[in-house]
Amino acid sequence: MTETTEAASVKTHRATPQRRGTSPTGGSPRTHRGRNPALRRATPWLFLLAPLALLITFTYVPVGNMIYYSFTDWDGISPDRNFTGMDNYVQIFTRPEIFRVFFVSFYYLGASVVQIAVALYFATVLSFDLRFRNLFKGLLFFPYLINGVAIGFVFLYFFQDGGTLDTVLSWFGQNPDHAWLGDPTSANTSLAGVSVWRYTGLNFVLFLGAIQSIPGELYEAAQLDGATRWEQFRYIIAPSIRPVLSLSVILAISGSLAVFEIPWIMTGGATGTSTFVIQTVKLAFQFNKTGLASAAAVVLLLIILLITWIQRRLVPDEKVDLV
Repeated sequence: MTETTEAASVKTHRATPQRRGTSPTGGSPRTHRGRNPALRRATPWLFLLAPLALLITFTYVPVGNMIYYSFTDWDGISPDRNFTGMDNYVQIFTRPEIFRVFFVSFYYLGASVVQIAVALYFATVLSFDLRFRNLFKGLLFFPYLINGVAIGFVFLYFFQDGGTLDTVLSWFGQNPDHAWLGDPTSANTSLAGVSVWRYTGLNFVLFLGAIQSIPGELYEAAQLDGATRWEQFRYIIAPSIRPVLSLSVILAISGSLAVFEIPWIMTGGATGTSTFVIQTVKLAFQFNKTGLASAAAVVLLLIILLITWIQRRLVPDEKVDLV
């Protein structure tokens, strides 16, 4: 009788399901969530500690030093830094040879308009089902992958007297007796054309990614309604890529003000091709006027921030809902 009762008790114990969240002894489970709430709250900041340290060390500290140097007459070498107040900023806006280089940026600004238009056209065309579209995508994006110094040297031989451009023109019976990099107008136009060739691929990829993120059902509905390609672009593609287009405009304006490597390699800033960044580099390392160069860099930074703020106010980011 006793053995039968014990066996029944064992079977009953095995058949009784154990509740989730309870220990075999009937106590509450031990969790790790309540052990150290302070450590749990500090964990995200521990992961952010390294990137924040790098950001502060290599971005905000140099910017702070640059602003400090802009109020001094430091030559970049001497340990003496005499405070000059706003004198450096006054020189930038009153000396024509310093502020005149801003007008060179209009060439690159016009080139930016061209490259955005070309990139938007090809991104729209290649977003549809066409033959060899992957090949054309690679050809358009490839120039952006090339190093800027290499591009400068390649096009330096392209535009030189008797170079590649003159040779190609001679095949069509043209014998131009003109130095493409010899006067300010043709030199700046040539350099701006190089920037179009190089940076069109970047805008193309941005536009193409935005276009391909549009739901395909919208195109199908538009085709059923008899919409043409132009109507699909006007009423579907253009509203959808407005944030990316706004970003491209900001990058184009800031890039046109901060052009450096292509004119530096091809002309060194000669024949009226010196940009604001090239002028700043020469002030700092050629004429040993680091204080004045720092003030020029601060002015450039403020102009870019002002243009970005104005653009954001005129074209605010809006949520696009086409459905």
